[in-house]
Amino acid sequence: MLAAVRIRAHAPLLSRSGQWLGSILAAAAFAAGAAWADQEPRLVTPNDATTGALLLKSSTPGKYIEAPSLLTDVQIDISGPIARTRVTQRFENTTDGWIEGVYVFPLPDESAVDTLRMQIGDRFIEGMIEERQKAKAIYEQAKSEGRKTALLEQERPNLFTNSIANIGPGETIIVQIEYQETVRLTDDQFSLRFPMVVGPRYNPAPQILTASLGDDGWAVVDPVPDRTRISPPVLNPVIGNTNPLTLNVSLNAGFPVGELDSTYHPMDVDWSGANAANLTLSAGSVPANRDFELTWTPKASKAPSAALFRETVDGEPYYLLMVTPPVATQSAPPPPREITFIIDTSGSMGGESIRQARQSLAMAVQRLAPTDRFNVIEFNSVTNALFSHPVDATPSNIARATNWVERLEATGGTEMLPALREALADHGNADGRLRQVIFLTDGAIGNEQQLFETISRNRKDARIFTVGIGSAPNSFFMSRAAELGQGTFTHIGDVDEVAARMGALFTKLESPAITNVAATWPDGSAVEAWPSPLPDVYAGETLVIAAHAAAKDGLVWVSGLNGDQPWKVGLPVKQAAERKGISKLWARKKITSLELDRARSDTLPDLVDDQILNVALAHHLVSRLTSLVAVDVTPTRPDGATLESATVPLNLPAGWDFGKVFGHDGIRSDAPMIPVDALALRKPDAHGANAPKQVERGVPLPNTGTLSDLKLLAGIILVLIGFMLKLVFRRIRPHAA
Repeated sequence: MLAAVRIRAHAPLLSRSGQWLGSILAAAAFAAGAAWADQEPRLVTPNDATTGALLLKSSTPGKYIEAPSLLTDVQIDISGPIARTRVTQRFENTTDGWIEGVYVFPLPDESAVDTLRMQIGDRFIEGMIEERQKAKAIYEQAKSEGRKTALLEQERPNLFTNSIANIGPGETIIVQIEYQETVRLTDDQFSLRFPMVVGPRYNPAPQILTASLGDDGWAVVDPVPDRTRISPPVLNPVIGNTNPLTLNVSLNAGFPVGELDSTYHPMDVDWSGANAANLTLSAGSVPANRDFELTWTPKASKAPSAALFRETVDGEPYYLLMVTPPVATQSAPPPPREITFIIDTSGSMGGESIRQARQSLAMAVQRLAPTDRFNVIEFNSVTNALFSHPVDATPSNIARATNWVERLEATGGTEMLPALREALADHGNADGRLRQVIFLTDGAIGNEQQLFETISRNRKDARIFTVGIGSAPNSFFMSRAAELGQGTFTHIGDVDEVAARMGALFTKLESPAITNVAATWPDGSAVEAWPSPLPDVYAGETLVIAAHAAAKDGLVWVSGLNGDQPWKVGLPVKQAAERKGISKLWARKKITSLELDRARSDTLPDLVDDQILNVALAHHLVSRLTSLVAVDVTPTRPDGATLESATVPLNLPAGWDFGKVFGHDGIRSDAPMIPVDALALRKPDAHGANAPKQVERGVPLPNTGTLSDLKLLAGIILVLIGFMLKLVFRRIRPHAA
């Protein structure tokens, strides 16, 4: 302060020209420095963070970039057998630069995703459906032009990527996604699941195959060609959780509700009648780290055994049939069985999952009949079979298997293919037995298509029953594998569920299915119904058929064989209840059936793809071949401003062991996902309890064209030069006239 006073005391009066020129130079220097420095997000050290922030490692040693903040709200509206869900994702840019946020997230594998909406201030921009490559090109062009844009892509039927470009400094962009699905009815209980997190997936390494390819003579085949797109970073739960989620359910069951239960998340329930209730999370919000499940049962002792619903779109009627056949009667003593149990002991099964799997498998082995034969196969990075071939279920063999199962531990990779091939192999001693494969896994793999093709080629007469283990199983793989194997899918998310859910599975395994199932529509009416062909139906399971039919009167008959006796039920078309969204469900079921045909390799892939593309475009659905894209018309990112891309890290699913998945040094052997170990806490104290974790590994970001530190330094230097020039002009006396 004294120095400043001294300068002012000895300086002459400023000339107007000197004041003006000095001010202009200072302002120009400051503006140039600020603009130059703000062209990219500021890289920080953990001690620089002044608010809670998740830091991702950049390519500059010791420097980090703040990840986009993500808040998610889920609204589920259930009306009878149909649920409509709106997922609102709120992306907040906490940096001082422009970013592109990328978020990989799950949805139900049977969901018909038809809406993408981007909110900017008070404006809503609706997404349009396009062929996938065209949608990507539209997004990339808008991104390069500085316009806000969002792109929703399907990586798997239960795995999607949302990309949002040009989120400005301190700005929030809201993206809404909507989809339709049917609720599930099993054993007189209705249920609905909402997946919250993508479990880290094991991606087998590319294979080198010998081939006739000129001089090289070999080719590389990648079983997971999109491995980089399904491998987002994962946050170590020791540090904390990210991505808080709020959830509300509006239930209108269509009948008086008896029991209503949220299996894994406590809910507050507000009843608005015997048929309807509104539910909200008791905790307000939860970390997105395990599936949400809601179950409800009718007040009556039994759920309806048959129902028919209709929606008319542009004069075209679409129907949804739900039929629960009676338990198949056993017309003869049950045939002896050959049962092969497969248990996943990879690293992702560590913690709670392996305990659930061991307990489930031990119960299954104890249920074997003396006339059965069995084997147990475990796999991680390698495959091990308890016996060289299926053996008789004698007390000594069962005891040996039980002891072996109790000692299994989870470690290593998820090389599922050799175990599946071994389980489906015909050892030549089945002697006409009923062959069943029981597959216990979390399904945390990326090579689903390779496994589907293996099941299709090698299954023969074996039936495959999948048991999904853990808080966030890959339901797409589990359910499709069961469909291809003409079996069922059971999920066990908690040790307390093992007895009840394995008991229900045993009932299916030990009872015959309703076979030769067919649906017959009124004479003369054109119809296209899915799935096709119709599957066998096991005890307690419900058959769901979606149809595009011209029928407006008469009866639709669903028939089959109950044991060796015919079974049949008729539903009056005129009495179909009106429901919205059935046309979307029909289109989704058609796409699912076509994808299964493609996995069975009994049709030309290009022909199947043409059909999938046409139905997805016609019904405005996201699919493997179509995406939703929304683009703002007004550019907002200044010319020359750098755009950084940051993938939002995911939580590790509840009950998973981080060390088992990624190794205790933070790296999984096949590196399917990048572990994130950086978290800056509020105003960290370098020596106190709030000091940030020191990070060995993080997310490498691409190098930028220039260094932000140098830009910032250059800007500061220019500002100082401007002020020095201003002081110089203050010392110059104006010449006399």
